[in-house]
Amino acid sequence: MRVGVLGTGMVGVALATRLVEVGHDVVMGSRTPDNEKAMAWAASQPERAAAGTFADAASHGEVVVNATSGIASYGPPISLEPVAGDSLAEQIQRAFPAARVVKTLNTMNCDVMVRPSTVPGEHDVFLAGNDVAAKGTVRALLEEFGWPPTSVRDVGDVTAARGLEMYLVLWIALRMTLGHNAFNIRVVT
Repeated sequence: MRVGVLGTGMVGVALATRLVEVGHDVVMGSRTPDNEKAMAWAASQPERAAAGTFADAASHGEVVVNATSGIASYGPPISLEPVAGDSLAEQIQRAFPAARVVKTLNTMNCDVMVRPSTVPGEHDVFLAGNDVAAKGTVRALLEEFGWPPTSVRDVGDVTAARGLEMYLVLWIALRMTLGHNAFNIRVVT
């Protein structure tokens, strides 16, 4: 599959690298065509990797992964108020109505995102979006990363991204008290 990854930070590099490892053709996009981080990443890959602008990555991808910060993704930061808030995923969906937005991989560190076995035991990854087929594509990519099918939890339409995005506040508190990033959550019923 052809994948465009928007972003050259830790998350973008982790996702792009793992996507190449599992056999996808990846273009890492940045604001400028000569971004040193994107060019170095592409040069470090044995094959199926290139660097370009955000537009290059988006036009390359059958799937486009947004690994940019909230401000870089779509204007001002989102509100973290549960009732009045609006998720970044919803904002992107409204701005690009033809896009099939799926929110996932934001409840853990990027190392855990791409290698869930980093955290021992069972733990979950969530996805939210309006398009069933797009969620199926994302689910398949998550399974390629090593997420067991029973750990992939569909939490509903794109409005469920509000809760997923607000989890960041708890994640930061846990990170501070644990002193490391190798953790995630599990829903137990």
